[in-house]
Amino acid sequence: MKVMTVCGSLKFKDEMMKIGMQLELAGNAVLLPIFPVNEETPTFTEEELAILGRMHIEKIKLSDAIVVINVNNYIGNSTKYEIEFAQSLKKEILYYTDLVKDFSIN
Repeated sequence: MKVMTVCGSLKFKDEMMKIGMQLELAGNAVLLPIFPVNEETPTFTEEELAILGRMHIEKIKLSDAIVVINVNNYIGNSTKYEIEFAQSLKKEILYYTDLVKDFSIN
């Protein structure tokens, strides 16, 4: 079992949830970003984003690996930073585009 943090753009929420489920069913503990939970609050305030960003870094610190959700090979600036941070901590880096093949996720 590994502890894995899912990283990527929130526009790939569905893919994050799918791969997170597959990784958990494969016997891993998966830490996911926090998403807006309803249509009435579709975005977060700047203060909330700062808090969530700090907590996401803490999740990476706790993890053995990160899983980068890079649909169509898209990696934004925040995710690039998360990859660099994980690398600095010698964490394993896995990419969604590679895992899709392993899990047959469409």
